[in-house]
Amino acid sequence: MKKYLLFIVLTLVFYKGKAQGSLNYATYGIGISASLNHPYADLKKEYDNKSFAITANYFYTPYVPIGLEFQFGKLSGGGNTVDLDRDLRRYENNYKALILHMDVQLGEVINYERNAFLNIVKNFYAGAGVGGIYNKVDVNRTQAGSNPLYTFPGKDSGVNFIVPLRFGYEFKFYNAYDQPNIRLDIGYQHNLTFGEGLDGYSDPSTEFKNNALDQYRQITV
Repeated sequence: MKKYLLFIVLTLVFYKGKAQGSLNYATYGIGISASLNHPYADLKKEYDNKSFAITANYFYTPYVPIGLEFQFGKLSGGGNTVDLDRDLRRYENNYKALILHMDVQLGEVINYERNAFLNIVKNFYAGAGVGGIYNKVDVNRTQAGSNPLYTFPGKDSGVNFIVPLRFGYEFKFYNAYDQPNIRLDIGYQHNLTFGEGLDGYSDPSTEFKNNALDQYRQITV
């Protein structure tokens, strides 16, 4: 996390905002990204992991990208000792997701020309999307010390509907033709999933923590 913050600060210090007064830009692009993710599921202990993505982008305007993203990574929580989970529940989800999202940058709605401050903030963006996440989960299904033996309900694999909420900042680097041919995004994405597939457990909320949507966040470059 400290490396991410240091990178953001250094880039902001040395980045010089540049007004884009014309529609001189490429309509299509491709991107790759790496994320530090963290799940918020039904277990008390959750871990940081990494995820990666490839995105095909269509730029409706220079400040409104629409992206089709293929994402893959790992989510995990719990453990094999009672201090990590009292019932020895644990999961490791090697997931894949396909997401369609759209962002709107401030440059689309403000007049930033001849204003140094607005010329910098024009690249802040917010967005949302829809998609599906395929969960492939390795879990412990047997409750520790239960008599008779209790098996935790849930599925080891399946697809859930997903809604990502996104915001961040984009640095544009221009070529000799005054086109932003390289774009560096630093963002936060919070993914809401609908279903119980993220951690593989669908325990009754009367006995276990299970009273909110499974979700995970990502800090992405």
